[in-house]
Amino acid sequence: MENQRNMILAIVLSALVLFGWSALSDRIMPTANPPATRIADGKTTPVATPAVQPVPVVKDTVKAIAATARVPFKNANVSGSINLTGGRVDDLVLTKYGQTIAKNSPPVRLLSPQGTPEAYYAAFGWTGPAGTVPDANTVWTADAAALTPQTPVTLQWTSPQGLRYAIRYAIDDKYMLTVTQAVTNGGAQAATLRPYGFVSRFGKSKDVSAWNAHVGPMGVFNAAANYKVNWKDLDEDAAGERFQTPGGWLGFTDKYWLTALAPAGTGALDAGFRASQGSYQADYAAQPQMIAPGATVQSATHFFAGAKEVGLLDDYAAQFNIPLLGKSVDWGWYEVIEKPIFRYLSWLFHLTGNFGFAIILLTFTVRLLLFPIAQKQFKSMAAMKIVQPKMKALQEKYKEDKPRLQQEIMALYKAEKVNPLAGCLPLVLQVPIFFALYKVLILSTEMRHQPFMLWIHDLSAPDPLTPVNLFGLLAFTPPQMIAIGVLPIILGITQYIQFQLNPQQMDPAQQQIFKIMPWVFMFMMANFATGLIVYWITSNVLTIAQQAWLYSRHPGMKVATT
Repeated sequence: MENQRNMILAIVLSALVLFGWSALSDRIMPTANPPATRIADGKTTPVATPAVQPVPVVKDTVKAIAATARVPFKNANVSGSINLTGGRVDDLVLTKYGQTIAKNSPPVRLLSPQGTPEAYYAAFGWTGPAGTVPDANTVWTADAAALTPQTPVTLQWTSPQGLRYAIRYAIDDKYMLTVTQAVTNGGAQAATLRPYGFVSRFGKSKDVSAWNAHVGPMGVFNAAANYKVNWKDLDEDAAGERFQTPGGWLGFTDKYWLTALAPAGTGALDAGFRASQGSYQADYAAQPQMIAPGATVQSATHFFAGAKEVGLLDDYAAQFNIPLLGKSVDWGWYEVIEKPIFRYLSWLFHLTGNFGFAIILLTFTVRLLLFPIAQKQFKSMAAMKIVQPKMKALQEKYKEDKPRLQQEIMALYKAEKVNPLAGCLPLVLQVPIFFALYKVLILSTEMRHQPFMLWIHDLSAPDPLTPVNLFGLLAFTPPQMIAIGVLPIILGITQYIQFQLNPQQMDPAQQQIFKIMPWVFMFMMANFATGLIVYWITSNVLTIAQQAWLYSRHPGMKVATT
């Protein structure tokens, strides 16, 4: 009867953990990217991600781009064009990144013209009296046919009052445009103008924003990264969110992509975010400037539009004096651990040429560093096993007197020099490492669509190979909840073996929970990034090997378990 009660309690607790986790994980800890492949009829085929747009939308975008005069630009990482109507940067694709893992996949489109289903663009200008400043309908004249890293392009327009406006675009070989606005007063009267810039996007990001991985409006104001503004805030407040700040930057961040406006210098800015009819805007306005007749003033802004490559963001922050640009990757509390792990993992990747092997080598490194502590853990476990008969005798002797039982057990620990908590130390130390690797796997652009071996073509996505549909031989795709992949099953098995080698818990209910928990972990981890499961399996195998080695050196420890 007691065993049945313990089993029921263990099942109930495990179910609460499993279903509670399923309900909260997408908001608290987004598990992985959408599946990159589908296995059917024994064959692996790429699947479209949510970012892939239907063909009619792509045609609409292409038509919209072709309908206006433009200045094209291209470098090793992006290609696109500047719209001469309005002087907007509203056409940009990331040529290094495909929408899917297919070899012929179209590149990721980041910016699109106004009026297209996923409009996303940047514009720059001056505010002033109506008719004296350029607007969205102004047609600019370009001084060159194309923008390249070697040849900047300047757009020009003159107002009826004689104000001569110029926007000079320069692009580097990666993702940075430097936009220099100038206005010369060729009229007879002084003019007061105010430079501005904005990024506008229609609709929210398809990426999920969570408490530990912000997606949406973001900026650095008053030397601090601000992740507090979200889509809902802007939808509910017509006034938007405004910040008065000396310098800084603002824009929109997706999981892997970023647009950011960073006015040069530390001049006072009125910056912030607003929403209107499904469109969201990040904008800034600098201080007004009075321009005397014959005088010229100018204002410069750095516009980043590209992939959040960690090293590049830090380089840009230093090169262009953009404060905390690297914070666009929401590292969170463990940044001090996460960035070194990322750099080491990247170094291992360049060494091996495979992120899966790099993760395995990272696991070996972590286990090697924790080896002395793990040895103390196993010795503590061994000591606990040896004193278990004495503890059972105490439990039997004082089963009716719980306070006395606790006193006697503590006295036993002291006499035998046993610390029951010592075995938890390696696990506690691995928690921040595990979480840091989780953040690296879900946030770093460098991990996106990285293959491992065999059927694993994307380490940032869940394992697609599942026995539920006979490994793709049955013509159906199982629901996500039960589509347990091969690697999560191996994880459950290795976790079970590891638990079996640990000292048996004195409480029968805890014994049942430890027998069930490996399979609960299997379900919980099924939708996590495959790279994270590779790390956990490798760690489990190394732990089992270390325990087996210790038992081989101290056979009495194993005898004590029987």
